Amino acid sequence: MLPLDPSQWALLGAAALAAGLIDAMVGGGGLIQLPVMFTALPQALPALLLGTNKLAALAGTAGAAWHYARHKPPPWKVVLPATLLAFVGAAAGAWAVTHVPAAPLRLALPWILLALLLYTAFSSAGTEHDPHPDRRRNTRVAGVGAGAIGFYDGFLGPGTGAFLKLLYTRGLGFDFLHAAAPAKLGNVASNVAALIVFIAQDAVDWRLGLWMAACNFTGGQLGSRIALARGSVFVRRCFLLLVGLLVIKTFDDAYF
Repeated sequence: MLPLDPSQWALLGAAALAAGLIDAMVGGGGLIQLPVMFTALPQALPALLLGTNKLAALAGTAGAAWHYARHKPPPWKVVLPATLLAFVGAAAGAWAVTHVPAAPLRLALPWILLALLLYTAFSSAGTEHDPHPDRRRNTRVAGVGAGAIGFYDGFLGPGTGAFLKLLYTRGLGFDFLHAAAPAKLGNVASNVAALIVFIAQDAVDWRLGLWMAACNFTGGQLGSRIALARGSVFVRRCFLLLVGLLVIKTFDDAYF
């Protein structure tokens, strides 16, 4: 277990709370939580921080998924197969990252995110709930998309929540609030797959992880309530801001 003083407990709890809140509204909580962990615990092994981060994030994501599903029930016959494929994809991605260089994808990622940002900003995506009427077609699109995004999450990771939101808004015609539960469920599945790998490697600090999980869960409940109260237009604006920040971060990671 990592030796922590009271100020570190407080800082990491606050980071997890903020990450859960932001992640529940638009995704991208990892932009807050993981950097704070690396800054506050520079002596810790990276794998231990990554595994502990996954445990904490899983609690908030699962809690937010449950809350959204209660208020905006997803089409389960479409979403459940996609969630399973996200799990399989993430497990495959976690295996592939040890065998395939990630550099080409890291260089391409900011350009992909920039294209998605512009595409979404100059369209009405996510403001109206108008699902495609063909359920079989939706099942195929959701399954293939979630499997590919799950693979990406296991392989690299940044922006997974944003990609899942875009899958359901652009691919299936959902608004942002109806896309929230399916996207969160896909993220839960990919997080579980990654967490299993970290647990197998004994790379989780359970004491810290459970403390941050409680904080992240609390933030997730607050964030999902804010999003449901404010509506899809508000969530869309926050989403565009998040993806803009992701573009800046991934450009900096890849090229500077």
